[in-house]
Amino acid sequence: MEAARLPDRSTVPAVNHLRPVPDPKPPAAPIEGEPASIEELERWATVLRIDCVRMLAVAKSGHLDSSLSSADILTALYHRVLKHDPKNPEWPARDRFVLSKGHAAPIQYAALARHGYFPLEDLMGLRKIGAQLQGHPDMNKTPGVEVSTGSLGQGLSMSLGIALALRLDGLDDSHVFCVLSDGDCQEGQTWEAATAAPHFKASNITAIVDYNHLQTDGTTEEVMDIGNMAAKFAAFGWDTVEIDGHDMGAVVEALERSRSLDRPAAIVAQTTKGKGVSTMEGRFGFHGKAAVSPEFAADALAELEETLERQTSELTEGAPS
Repeated sequence: MEAARLPDRSTVPAVNHLRPVPDPKPPAAPIEGEPASIEELERWATVLRIDCVRMLAVAKSGHLDSSLSSADILTALYHRVLKHDPKNPEWPARDRFVLSKGHAAPIQYAALARHGYFPLEDLMGLRKIGAQLQGHPDMNKTPGVEVSTGSLGQGLSMSLGIALALRLDGLDDSHVFCVLSDGDCQEGQTWEAATAAPHFKASNITAIVDYNHLQTDGTTEEVMDIGNMAAKFAAFGWDTVEIDGHDMGAVVEALERSRSLDRPAAIVAQTTKGKGVSTMEGRFGFHGKAAVSPEFAADALAELEETLERQTSELTEGAPS
């Protein structure tokens, strides 16, 4: 699927207490039929992170750190790996994406908006009464959301049900990707699904663990140590790889490889909570906290904009004349 083009800056809504975010067009038009390059994906991940900071600065609540840790994974999915059509969200042959860690909804909303599932300005309605962007994904309100999530531990079971239904419908080329959190992997229901998927030979499902090691009450190891996730999924019969969840090349390779296997695939992505905003990276105390003050947002945006400017410059320099 061709990566969505960045909209003209004039389409980005003003935010009364934040500076406008630079929104340049890609330095070179994507080649028809060519997948987004690793460098382009890295730049898109920064754009989505900027969207998340702005959304939560306006909403004044939400889970920014969890959204940032999974930004590279969702960028790789929506901008390169997933088969999806924003003009036809109900396309039967599409791949399905389930965000089991539903509290990270802002990063999915940013990806959906950037692909045209709904207007970009709707992002500023996050968590507002009457708006379509709930604090957790709602399949009845938001185009492009497959299932409503947020109660941890349910996403992998729902993903398996979808995968088996696709097989019954003869849609063998459609794949289901599910992103889980540390908290999901502390729930028994997740491991029931992990047992069932190999039993039913569900080769059309990929579980991605966004393993950022931090939760509301402390580190995952302190709250409920989930141990060696790669070894556990492998023991349940999944084809399992462990990667750096912020190495875009490794993320893309693992996701694309997972489509070609003859059994369920598990990708354990070691990530950093708050990735991209240095004052938040790997720090406890931000999860679910209304921490995105105007001052914090301004500093975070300045850092992300600097990253975006560097990435844009590097892409421009490397683009064919």
